[in-house]
Amino acid sequence: MSAPDRRRRMSTITDVAREAGVSVATVSRALRGLDRVSPRTRERVFKVATELDYVASPTATSLASGRTQVVGVVAPFLTRWFFATLVSAIEKTLRRHGHHVLLFDLEDEAYDRRLPLSQNMLWKRVDGVITLNLPMTDEELELVDRLGLPLVAIGTPVADRPNVRIDDAHAMRLATEHLVSLGHERIAYVGAVPSNVAHIQTPQARLDAFRDVMRSHGLAEHKQWILGSDWTADSAAHDTRTLLAAPDRPTAVAAASDEMAIGVMAAARALGLRIPEDLSVIGIDDHALSNVLGLTTVRQDVAAQGRQAAEILLQALGVDAPGGTATEVVVDTELVVRRSTAPPGS
Repeated sequence: MSAPDRRRRMSTITDVAREAGVSVATVSRALRGLDRVSPRTRERVFKVATELDYVASPTATSLASGRTQVVGVVAPFLTRWFFATLVSAIEKTLRRHGHHVLLFDLEDEAYDRRLPLSQNMLWKRVDGVITLNLPMTDEELELVDRLGLPLVAIGTPVADRPNVRIDDAHAMRLATEHLVSLGHERIAYVGAVPSNVAHIQTPQARLDAFRDVMRSHGLAEHKQWILGSDWTADSAAHDTRTLLAAPDRPTAVAAASDEMAIGVMAAARALGLRIPEDLSVIGIDDHALSNVLGLTTVRQDVAAQGRQAAEILLQALGVDAPGGTATEVVVDTELVVRRSTAPPGS
C-alpha cells in the first residue's frame, strides 16, 4: 500500500497482517502482548503497525476478547512517595505488554478510614487487580471472586493471592539494631497508628519489631516516646517537636518511614539540634530525597515490587511476562548508613 493510500483511510488490522506477512490472529496476539508469538515476529508486527499508524480500537478489542487490557491498581492513598513509586513501576511494566493502569484512590477525609471497593469500579472495566498495602474486607474479596478477577497484593497480604512485599519486621530490626550498635539507649519511635486504621499491618509490624529489639537489649521503652503520626514529613515534624524540645529527650529516633524521618530532622534543626551530634535519626524506604539529605535508612526496592507484582498479574492473564510465575516474593532490604546517625554525644 502506498503512502498516499494509507493517508486516505485509516489502516486496519488486515493491512498490518498483509504488510507483516502474518495472520490477523498473530497481529492481534502480538499487539496485545500475548504468548505464542516469537520476539522477532512481535517486533516486525509492531514496526509495521507503527509505519501504518495502526491503532487498535479498545472497544473492538474488548468486545472480541472479553478483555479490557486494563488493570485496576487500588491504593489507600496516593500522597506518599511509596505509593506513587509503585504505581509508576506497575504502569511501565504493564505498558510494555499492551496493558495500562486504572487507578483507584480509596483515601477518605480521615486518615483512619478508607472508601470501599465497589462493583461499579471494577465490572467490565478491569481484567485484574493489584492492591497496594491494603487489607481487603470479606465483601471486597467476594466481589473480586464473583467478577473472576485475578488479584496480586503488594505489601499487606490478601488470603490465597500472590503477594510481593518486604519483611517489615526485619527492616525495623535492622534500623533499631543499628542505633543500639552505636551505643544509643534512649531511643524514640515515630509511626504508631491507631488500631482502627485501614492499613494497620505495616505500621504494627514495624512497631512490634522496634519493641522486640529494645526488649532484647534490656532497654527501657518510654511510652511517651512512642509517637503517633499519619506517616508524612509534616506530621512527624509536628508530632516530635515537643519531645525534642524537652530537656529529657532521646538521643536517637527510629522512624517507620523516611518521610517521617525527614520530618524529624526538620523539627530537630528548627530547635537548634545538630544531626547526628545531638540526635541520630534513621528511617525505612530510601526515599528519593534520602541520599541528598544524608539520611541513614533501610533501603527497600519499591519499584522492583511494583514490577514483579505486574508481571505476576500479567501471567495470570495469559500474558508471557518474565518472573510472573511466583506466588510469594519477599524483596530484600539493606541498611544504608549515611550522615544522620552516630554514637550519642559524638
